[in-house]
Amino acid sequence: MPIYKAPLDDVRFVLNELFDVGEMAQLPGHEEHTPDLVDAVLSEGAKFCENVLFPLNRSGDEEGCRLENGVVTTPKGFKGAYTAFREGGWTGLSTDPAFGGQGLPHTVQFAMEEFVCSSNLSFGMYPGLSHGAYNALHRWGTQELKDRYLPKIVDGTWSGTMCLTEPHCGTDLGLIRTKAVPGEDGTYRITGTKIFISAGEHDLTGNILHLVLAKLPDAPAGVKGISLFLVPKFIPNADGTPGPRNGVACGSIEHKMGIKASATCVMNFDDATGWLIGEPHKGMRAMFTMMNAARLGVGIQGLGLAEVSYQNAVAYARDRLQGRSVTGVKAPEKAADPIIVHPDVRKNLMTMRAYTEGARALAVWVGMNIDRAESHADPEVRKEADDLVALLTPIVKAFTTDMGFEVTNLGVQIFGGHGFIREHGMEQFVRDARITQLYEGTNGIQALDLVGRKMPQDMGRLLRRFFHPVSAYIEAKMDDAEAAPFVLPLAKAFAKLQQVTALIAQKGMKNPDEAAAASTDYLRFFALVALGYLWARMAETAAAKLAAGEGDARFYDTKVKTARFFFAKLLPQTDALFRTILAGGETLMAVEAEAF
Repeated sequence: MPIYKAPLDDVRFVLNELFDVGEMAQLPGHEEHTPDLVDAVLSEGAKFCENVLFPLNRSGDEEGCRLENGVVTTPKGFKGAYTAFREGGWTGLSTDPAFGGQGLPHTVQFAMEEFVCSSNLSFGMYPGLSHGAYNALHRWGTQELKDRYLPKIVDGTWSGTMCLTEPHCGTDLGLIRTKAVPGEDGTYRITGTKIFISAGEHDLTGNILHLVLAKLPDAPAGVKGISLFLVPKFIPNADGTPGPRNGVACGSIEHKMGIKASATCVMNFDDATGWLIGEPHKGMRAMFTMMNAARLGVGIQGLGLAEVSYQNAVAYARDRLQGRSVTGVKAPEKAADPIIVHPDVRKNLMTMRAYTEGARALAVWVGMNIDRAESHADPEVRKEADDLVALLTPIVKAFTTDMGFEVTNLGVQIFGGHGFIREHGMEQFVRDARITQLYEGTNGIQALDLVGRKMPQDMGRLLRRFFHPVSAYIEAKMDDAEAAPFVLPLAKAFAKLQQVTALIAQKGMKNPDEAAAASTDYLRFFALVALGYLWARMAETAAAKLAAGEGDARFYDTKVKTARFFFAKLLPQTDALFRTILAGGETLMAVEAEAF
């Protein structure tokens, strides 16, 4: 049976030592959110995930969801777990106190989301989708809509969805056919079919609020004609209780490779009553409020699955006896040595650890900048933080989910044949991780977003939010002999990143295919440099603690050694990516479509 323990020690290191979560308490509205309070909240969240959610992960995968007579039933134990989750206040952790939320920093929400995703990704989909709907309604809804619906989402008694995709269109939302016809009472009649709707129908909450993209009769063609509507499963009564059933129903549920305990639904809207969110034909703007938050959340999913896979791989490698060390017997009292003595197993474990801990630092860095962008008193700081979040969002989504899939596969590899069977639970982590590279915009789309939108925006303004602090850090540490093993390789990789950035921009202006051809490699290159910057800082922080004789010496020593591994074994991928990008896109486009 698989195991899981929330990585509180590493989360504390990132929050309190690499960064300063105490800074959050200096932001307006967060004065009470001290490091001690944050630690207490996450400690309780860890217990809930370990003791309530994780035991349901495998059984939920095996049982899946059932659809009977239009009603979706979640696996055994999920409803009770959701009730406990809601009653514990976890659905409103970082939401607005004006609507009953706790108002904690988004940084804390990110950390809690990692625990949830490690322990039970399918379960986490239900409150995760609700949080996306909350974000859009809170940002774009009228006061009347917010007063009516947000308290129910915040306290978790009602849930939400994002209804975007249709059978004939996914990424190209300009092709949607769902219609919205204005009524005389200010409402709209919504008709159409949406597919791949996570949490579209279930038995966890008393009502489900669907946020639906549709087109008005006078809508312009393409994405400029999309509007966003709120369509509740039950139309609320005047007293706020669920009233008559709306014209929305689940037609079927998908039978999937993974996240089987998450209901992925085909939703049919038949003259359903809806309310406009935001302005007519401005639905894409409101939709991206949901999508950007969702993309970051999916990145956290990859991180969570990587962490739980790593933990199980380490436990197995310590216990599994196979062969003897090539340098001599390490466990003479046993019939064989544990496989953790073998260099290839060590390489896999160190790769898993270095990626996971680096991605966690990246996620927290983004989370803290979301909080600055939302709450800082200085508008210039808010703008700079928002720019950095916009730049790093496709990187967090794409790289962290690619990493999550790589790491979960390495976990299976360490288990060998035992990883391929269900008993140990490792194959579920792989199956669950695979979807993270696909939904909320495939990772190829994220790469196009990075090179096509984020890189050229305002003559590279977003890029400067990353390039400037990294450059300043390298310059400040170049003469530090102790930092040299980390800063010198970072400096070389960073210089090459700047070079390929300029090259892609130049070639892309002449031929957009060139930028698109380089996009996936460029995103990974960028992510590795970002992790290198954070690993250099983590190594510096840990080394200072060791020198001062403070804290857990083994923890800090391992942190420094993991940093050394990252710079020696993982960052050099940038050399190959550099050559690949320089080779251009001609060979990708040379073969005629008919020749494939």
